[in-house]
Amino acid sequence: MQFQVPQFIEVEDKIFGPLTFKQFIYVGGGLGASYILWRLLPIYLAGPLIAVVGGTAAGLAFFQINGRPFIIGLENGFYFLIRSKLYLWNNARKKGIPAPVARALAESRGDVYVPKLSESKLHELSWNLDIKERISAGVANDEERHTVRTAENIVTPIRTPQQAMSSLSSR
Repeated sequence: MQFQVPQFIEVEDKIFGPLTFKQFIYVGGGLGASYILWRLLPIYLAGPLIAVVGGTAAGLAFFQINGRPFIIGLENGFYFLIRSKLYLWNNARKKGIPAPVARALAESRGDVYVPKLSESKLHELSWNLDIKERISAGVANDEERHTVRTAENIVTPIRTPQQAMSSLSSR
């Protein structure tokens, strides 16, 4: 059997002319609040308040921030104002040779201090991952296949799945 799949389910239905139900409520509420302000307050007080209420109602009805309704932006702003905030600043220095000591070493030798590449565990790890990836893809040469450096620079042989299967089948 064929079934009809609903499409455009995120689009709200237009109930009141070109307005959805939510838009109608926002516009109607803004007009009602503006009328009450105009009737109860003198015009010099009511004018700015009517502009604020009308602008807010129009924003709620028609304005979107990054494709999301304006009411969600107002809600997030409200929660930002009332919730506590935690600001962290990490001023910890990296361990190693302090800068004055490094400069003193460079001046005493007459050359620039260059840190050793072996101090970087990240370099070793990336090299290992690259080689293991090449081996698992089957594109590594024999030297790469039989030696992989670990973090302690120990040379260890490794076997690919093809080598493991061939050693099992030869038994």
